[in-house]
This record gives sequence, structure tokens and C-alpha cells, in this order.
Amino acid sequence: MALPACAARALGPPLQPEQGAPARTTCPRRHSRVEAELAVSRPGSVAASVRVGPPRGVSHGFNSQPLLDEPLKASSSLAGAVHAPLFALLSRGRRRRMRDLRRRWDLGSLCRALLTRGLAALGHSLKHVLSAIFSKIFGPLASVGNMDEKSNKLLLALVMLFLFAVIVLQYVCPGTECQLLRLQAFSSPVPDPYRSEDESSARFVPRYNFSRGDLLRKVDFDIKGDDLIVFLHIQKTGGTTFGRHLVRNIQLEQPCECRVGQKKCTCHRPGKRETWLFSRFSTGWSCGLHADWTELTSCVPAVVDGKRDARMRPSRNFHYITILRDPVSRYLSEWRHVQRGATWKASLHVCDGRPPTSEELPSCYTGDDWSGCPLKEFMDCPYNLANNRQVRMLSDLTLVGCYNLSVMPEKQRNKVLLESAKSNLKHMAFFGLTEFQRKTQYLFEKTFNMNFISPFTQYNTTRASSVEINEEIQKRIEGLNFLDMELYSYAKDLFLQRYQFMRQKEHQEARRKRQEQRKFLKGRFLQIHFQSQSQGQSQSQNPSQNQSQNPNPNANPNLPPNLIQNLTQSLSQNSSQKENRASPKQNPGQEQPESNTSNGTHDYIGSVEKWR
Repeated sequence: MALPACAARALGPPLQPEQGAPARTTCPRRHSRVEAELAVSRPGSVAASVRVGPPRGVSHGFNSQPLLDEPLKASSSLAGAVHAPLFALLSRGRRRRMRDLRRRWDLGSLCRALLTRGLAALGHSLKHVLSAIFSKIFGPLASVGNMDEKSNKLLLALVMLFLFAVIVLQYVCPGTECQLLRLQAFSSPVPDPYRSEDESSARFVPRYNFSRGDLLRKVDFDIKGDDLIVFLHIQKTGGTTFGRHLVRNIQLEQPCECRVGQKKCTCHRPGKRETWLFSRFSTGWSCGLHADWTELTSCVPAVVDGKRDARMRPSRNFHYITILRDPVSRYLSEWRHVQRGATWKASLHVCDGRPPTSEELPSCYTGDDWSGCPLKEFMDCPYNLANNRQVRMLSDLTLVGCYNLSVMPEKQRNKVLLESAKSNLKHMAFFGLTEFQRKTQYLFEKTFNMNFISPFTQYNTTRASSVEINEEIQKRIEGLNFLDMELYSYAKDLFLQRYQFMRQKEHQEARRKRQEQRKFLKGRFLQIHFQSQSQGQSQSQNPSQNQSQNPNPNANPNLPPNLIQNLTQSLSQNSSQKENRASPKQNPGQEQPESNTSNGTHDYIGSVEKWR
């Protein structure tokens, strides 16, 4: 397309490359770019006088004047002769494309362009950061030898594989329990779960002397028969947790049926519609709320077999169990429970066939409950049943006239109650301690030959532990519960001695089984050894008759060679020692007959076979 005459005169003659400028190339696009640069550098030209604008189709600003409306700004040499716009110098197709670009250029396109540029810049900076990190980490390796591109790719692949493994591990095991268990399994052996539960030394020095019958508590509990386990639940000793373990956490042929929303569970014997457990979560408070020893021993037989005639009742074995707790912690926990509104008004306190009168057992408060009472007021009440509660609930109250304090002097009464509580506790089928949960579980399993599904959990943080008291208050609480303090010391000593005795018995039983296994293998080897010797002698005497027979038909090819070698060495050592011991007793020219050794061997083998 030809230019106007005024524009042609303004542009002047065609541009010539200056000296030192690049020569014209065969590429027209590159040639036009070079000519444009020369035109801009030439003073007085139109191209130099026009302001450098934005790229094609892009205006100076979003709200600026469109490119088509900008006037042509010529230099002073034009002298105002040129008033046509620059848009007129473009071809028709180029003008159409510029109009289309202007219509499509909007805010969304600008945002997309900015987002693309920003992501590209972020990726570039991240690449530099990662390269700097790798250079810091693997600097020593780079000093040994320059890492080429393949090594960098291999390193990146290893890092990606590690991240993938971590993601898979988090997906398979989202918690930290199994990961810690795996780390412990690889790092160190599993510690004994029964050692040092109370953060004290595992070794303890016993204070009381107990007989073997007192320490060996193994009950022949027949769940399919008529035996019954009776749980004596003392307040604030962790009995609720232990009671739930009895109905929800024991491996049974017929487990207890516990329905959602109901506190009581149905614990029937296998094949019978009769319970084997008398507790809060199986039969409820059938003998009253938190019934004590005096109430349970007179109430349970009547409740279980109340509908039957006395002559038709089966001969049951009632196995009583309970849980004890440190008296100071139990006392503070009961005080906090009373502060929240607990009263235990439903407790019957039946003794000798009748409940106590209001004069025998006065109340410490006048309202409906004792909620919000301070600790000092709780300790000042002389009729508070929280004082020495564990001794009172484990003793036979009929020995001291029940709740009538005028029957005997206080000192004599306390002595009788303490001795009765110790005797009942010692002759119980089982008792546990709140401070030793895993040992309690172990002794229960060994006593009743019943295993729990999941292990017990030791909670060292309780409501009582959150109460901060000074030394003076603690001594006063110990003085108010001096009978419980002595009973707990006695119970803790008996409990730990029983635990140590059962553990030693278990280790001795395992050692005895290993020795019997060794004796059996040794006797079996002796039998095979002498049979092979006798067959070898018979083959040497009659070689023609025994060629087709198996020289050792009874030999056991499954015996390991190491065991055979060890047994052979031990037998040779034993035989040499026996010969050395018997050599002084023999005459120098006589030989010991073989009948004695063969008879002794056959007797030993016979005893082993008999044991087998």
C-alpha cells in the first residue's frame, strides 16, 4: 500500500545502514527490526519523535485514552504539516486485529497474566532456595567430587521416595502410638510393665512375715458351676474403673452383655441364666449403696438364693474381692466428691439386722447435701464416715456392737476393728491397690485364671492430686485416718509380697519346663545312641544277614546336629567323670561289667518315656 505524499516527504529517502551496522539479511523480520532501530537513532525522524508505546494491542494504562485516539506527535521539522493519526499508516488487516485485541483486553486477562508471572517467579525463587539448601547439606560431598546432573536427579529421587514413605506411614498409622512402639522395638527391649509403677524402687523390703498359704492365692473358680465373685466397692478407691473391667474387659466363653445407655450388664454363666458376678455393674446395689463387709456377708446369700429353700441351695463359694487406696488421696477425693453434692444417703448401714439410729450415726449437715463445704469443715465433723472408712467397711462391725460407741472403750474398739479388717483382707480371694494397676491386673489373672483383653492404665493425675495442701493439713488427715494408714501399710506389704511370690513361682515353673524338655531330648538321644551301637555290633557279627537292613531305623533325622554334638560332649564328659570317680574303687586288673551301665540307661530312658 502506498503512503500519502505528505508522509513520504516527511520520511525522506529510504534508510541506509550506517557504517558498522549489520548488513541486510535474508530474514525480512530481522531486517525490519534493524531498520527500525536505525530510524530511532537518526535525529529528526518521525520514528524518533514518536513516544515509545506499549506492545501491540496494549494501552499505556487501563483507563488511558485508546491508541486510536492518540494524535501523531511529529517533530518540529514537520511544522504541523502532518495531522493524520498514526493508525492511518497501518494496513487494514492490522487495524482489524488491533480492534479485536482492544475488545478482548479486560481485567480477567490482566489478572491471569499477573498470576502466571507470579507463579513463575515463585517457582524460580523456590528452585534457588532448594538448590542453596542442598548445597549446604551436601557440601562435603560436592567437595569430594562435583555432582553432575545424574547425581542431582538421583538425590532428588531419594528425597521424593522418603517423603512418599512418610506420607504412606501417616496414612497407615495416623497416630503416634504405633510409630513409638516401632521405634521402641528397634531401639531398646520392652521394659517390664509391672516394674516401678509408683515411681519408687522395684526392690522393696517386707515388714510383715506371711506364710506360704497367705502369699499363694490361687482360687479354683468354676464359672460354669455355682461359685460367685462378690466385689466390695469402697468409695473413691477406683472401684468404678475396676468394676467396668470386670464386665467389659475379661476374656470369657460367654462375655457380659452391656447395652448402650444402661449401667448394668448381664453376666450369665455359659449355658445358664445365672450370674457369676455380684457387683454394681452386674446386679446393681442389691444390698444397698456401697455395702460393707458386714452387710455383704449377710445379704448376698439371701439375695442370690432367696427364692430357694435353704435345703435346696447349692454349696457356693463366695470369693470376695476389693480395691484399696492411699488414705490421704482417698480422703481428699471423697471431700471433692461431697463438695459436688454427693451424699450416699441411700446407704443402709445394716448391722446385726437393723440400721443405725440417728443418735448412733448423726449427720454432719442439715440441708439436702453438703455441697460447697470447705476442707476444714469436712475435717471438723466428728461423725464423718470418711474417717477410717476403709477399716470400717472391711471389718466385722458386729464384734464392736455395730455403731453403738458405748459398748466398749474407743481404744479397744479401734484395735478390734483394725485386727478384723486385716484378717478379712488377708483371707479375701483377692484385693488390689489403686496405685498399682498393672500389678493388680496380674494378680487377679493369676488368682482366678481369667485374662483381661486390654491392660490396665495407671492414672497418676486425679482430682485428689490437684488439691494442694500443706504439711500441717496432711498430718491432720493422717491423724483422722490413722487406722486406714496402718491398714494400707499392711495391705501394701502383703500385696507386693504376693506379687513377688507369684513372679518367682512363674519363673521357677518356666525353668522347670525348660529342664524337662532338655531331659527329654537327652533321653531320646541316649536311646537312639545305644540302639545304633547295638545294631552296629549285630552287623559286625552277622554282616551277610544285615546288609539289606537299615542300620538305624529308629534314628530321628530331624534332630539338629548342634544338639547332637552338645549332647555327645556332655555325655562323654559325664562318663569320664564317672570313670574317674569309680577308678579308685576298682581293682587294677578288673573290668567293670556293662550290665550296670545298660540297666541304669534303660531305667533313665524308661523314666523319660514315662514322663512323656
